[in-house]
Amino acid sequence: MAKKVLIIEDDLFLRDIIFQELQSAGYETHYAVDGEEGLKKISEVKPDLVLLDIILPGIDGFEILKRKQENPEIAEIPVVILSNLGQKEEIDRGMRLGAKDYLIKAHFTPDEVLQKVKQVLGE
Repeated sequence: MAKKVLIIEDDLFLRDIIFQELQSAGYETHYAVDGEEGLKKISEVKPDLVLLDIILPGIDGFEILKRKQENPEIAEIPVVILSNLGQKEEIDRGMRLGAKDYLIKAHFTPDEVLQKVKQVLGE
């Protein structure tokens, strides 16, 4: 059975590229375009992994991480942050809130994102 990945990203271009990359690699891929929808989809889809942007319309990625950790049904789902924010404080905050890893968008190609997904899912 295909592993499920949820992309929470408001940038259509980037979301589409990553979505295509993951789908062609055989993942069941879902997406959300803002924080509220993202949080809702984590609970509905129960993905094996979430790729999470920090700067989102509505609630931001840090708030999603915080609320996810407070919900025992979804607290264990791993999250990899994919953001343009690359300051040490932001990275530390994301990791403190339970993210497994933190990728800075400008530094990673879609293939490298795919490799990170495989690594976090232990594939």
